[in-house]
Amino acid sequence: MIDYSVLPMFLAACFILVISPGPDLLLIGSYSSKQGVKSGAAITLGIFVAGILQTLFVAFGLAKLLTIIPMLSVALKLMGALYFLWLGLKLIQQWYAHGEASAAPLQSVNKSGAQLFLIGMLNNLLNPKALLFFALFLPQFTHNGADIFLQILTLGFILIFVALLINLALSVVFSIAGKKLANKFKIGRYVDGILGLLFITLAGRLAFSSEQGV
Repeated sequence: MIDYSVLPMFLAACFILVISPGPDLLLIGSYSSKQGVKSGAAITLGIFVAGILQTLFVAFGLAKLLTIIPMLSVALKLMGALYFLWLGLKLIQQWYAHGEASAAPLQSVNKSGAQLFLIGMLNNLLNPKALLFFALFLPQFTHNGADIFLQILTLGFILIFVALLINLALSVVFSIAGKKLANKFKIGRYVDGILGLLFITLAGRLAFSSEQGV
């Protein structure tokens, strides 16, 4: 169905994509180091579901609408920026509230698995760069000798399963690192504030980026 000669190159590209710094890795690293591997796994599963949806969008040609209809691309970009801004402000608010009630244990402000799953899924779905990347990346590894729709589905599912395995492994690594750092520096209480500032920065970059950069 797919051209197996390009599969090693495709898998290498998938690996580089997953470990590249971005909103998804930021979430996994932050919550795994703070709340443990289960939190990173919940975010990873949310990202996985978002990847399934984006693969289907690309396979059915919906992602091309972002390039065909410029205003749709702008609207999606602003939606993503507003979501990142809202998430950043909520994290800063949570950090401030935890600081005001410092007598309360850190676990009391931890998010549930369902909340983290939703955050991971929305974080990926509302990032227009992720959808455009799927739309531009997957077709490069297709060929005319087989059904394009099936090739896109196959490559997309390979990509998201590779991402799932790597992100789960990263959740374990960040969780272990977070415990060691927390014991030495007690930085866990500052994670929400730092993460909030980073997401506000991402919101600004996304909102004011050029159309070519979306």
